[in-house]
Amino acid sequence: MRDNILTDFFKRQINEHSEIVNRCSLNLIDSFVDVVKICSKSLKMKKKILIFGNGGSAADAQHLSTEFTVRFSENRKALASMSLATDTSALTAIGNDFGFNFIFSRQIEALGQAGDVAIGISTSGKSKNIILGLQEAKKIGMKCITFTGKYTNSLKRYSDAIISIPADNTSRIQEMHIMIGQMVCNAVESDLGLAPFVKEKL
Repeated sequence: MRDNILTDFFKRQINEHSEIVNRCSLNLIDSFVDVVKICSKSLKMKKKILIFGNGGSAADAQHLSTEFTVRFSENRKALASMSLATDTSALTAIGNDFGFNFIFSRQIEALGQAGDVAIGISTSGKSKNIILGLQEAKKIGMKCITFTGKYTNSLKRYSDAIISIPADNTSRIQEMHIMIGQMVCNAVESDLGLAPFVKEKL
């Protein structure tokens, strides 16, 4: 493959990413604030955050949960969070005994409590197991947050706040999910007085 083809590809991808970042900057400020407030309030009440998703979103769930429990900007006390996409025994047992659609709702039924936060991540907005997970969380009395793309019809009724990425490309949606998710982690730990907001060093 010629270098000029790769150069053009690189530039197009960066430009597309930048365009989506700008759209998010214009459209998601209020949603971001709502998400931070929900998470902070729950953690102040000594509650926990349960995060779940499929595929790349499962990796994001694990990543963001770790940012809470370990650290984001600097050492501070651990924050209670768990990814529901990492316990292979639970995932395979639930999938085998009840069906793949219930792999998250069953864990939420077991682990969730009123006042906890459920964060469901679905790029399509149509993942049945995410919808059922949020539905179960609502039944328990948890606060529900959704990270998704442009399609929100199936998730709205179960969501207290939605980060809806204005993009059609799954890769762009996932890029924004992890970027905004990390911003949430930093803002939450700062709101709790545990660490400063990360600032760019001059």
